[in-house]
Amino acid sequence: MPLALLALAVGAFGIGTTEFVMMGLLPDVADDLHISIPSAGHLVSAYALGVVIGAPLLAAATARVSRRKVLIGLMVLFVAGNVLSAFAPDYHWLLAARFLSGLPHGAFFGVGAVVATNLVAPERKARSVSLMFLGLTVANVVGVPVATLMGQHMGWRSTFLGVSVIGLLAVVSLALFVPRDGTHGPAAGLRGELAALRSLPVWLALGTTVAGFGALFAAYSYITPMLTDAAGYADSSVTLLLALFGVGATAGNLLGGRLADRSMRGTLFGGLVSLAAVLALFPVLMATAWSAALAVVLLGTAAFVTSSPLLLMVMEKASSAPSLASSANQAAFNLANAGGAWIGGLALAAGLGVTSPAVVGAGLAVLGLGVAGVAYVVDKRGPVPAGGRERVVASHVPEHAESVHH
Repeated sequence: MPLALLALAVGAFGIGTTEFVMMGLLPDVADDLHISIPSAGHLVSAYALGVVIGAPLLAAATARVSRRKVLIGLMVLFVAGNVLSAFAPDYHWLLAARFLSGLPHGAFFGVGAVVATNLVAPERKARSVSLMFLGLTVANVVGVPVATLMGQHMGWRSTFLGVSVIGLLAVVSLALFVPRDGTHGPAAGLRGELAALRSLPVWLALGTTVAGFGALFAAYSYITPMLTDAAGYADSSVTLLLALFGVGATAGNLLGGRLADRSMRGTLFGGLVSLAAVLALFPVLMATAWSAALAVVLLGTAAFVTSSPLLLMVMEKASSAPSLASSANQAAFNLANAGGAWIGGLALAAGLGVTSPAVVGAGLAVLGLGVAGVAYVVDKRGPVPAGGRERVVASHVPEHAESVHH
């Protein structure tokens, strides 16, 4: 695999660390800035809002720019957002800095996925994407726990300075290893990029992402009370158990990349079925300590098996605008984060039990399976009659964005 994939993974590691570390630093930030925990929680929402807004806009606005330059520029913006977070004088400045930090997130993964797939043979596209996302999953195993400990012992501002250093390493790596040739976006520009999103198959693929990962976050957002109240773990053990989730996510990501190169839809369907089954079994698995730990690993594995095939399916269905489509998939992922947490919270608020968010998540996984099934039927339907938009848009396949056969 090319060294450029390592450079992309370094950037993904920094992004994954800064995205999830705020959850562990909320009490420290709240105490230092003299705000409430709920107000500090808005810092998580600000980052997610930046991802949702920045992903499609930055990808579309930079459609004519060399993808190498875009990746470097996005990481520079990422570094700037984290430096500003470290030196924010008050809550409102920190809120703005967190929003700024989130802006390049989706576009980086979107453009990076296109570059990654262009660096390898067609039969290795899914694995190249999974290796880029390896940085994101490893961040949950190593980056987030280390950054949290750093923030707790050296002050939360040191965490964002540390993440800024990772971002600078990513900038240097991208400049050194991402090739200058063959990384330009399509000549269609902004209008052509936006036109590609008019395809029904693209929206079905994005809908599968929202439902599938909404299932994950419906449960994962409330995994701590499940582990402490249902499985009987002490609060001090939760950090280690969340690292186990990262181990499962890393394994699932790599497994999904290998399987998707053989059968993209088969891997997607299998992953969603596995996710629904694991979530449905959560009330049973959370009854004992050892089975609860197993459930956390299985949750990460089943959810992230679907990450590569979902991204590649979106890129395939919008092959004339793969950067924008894959960036939009990152926005859909963050919508799933917010929506899944909200739906899981409704189940808790209704008094259905501490493991009820997982059962609701199983329902969302089944919904995602249904949307994926509809997408399969639409795809098998063949070309749309004259005047239809779906296949007209998707038929302009540039050589550098050749679709993955399945």
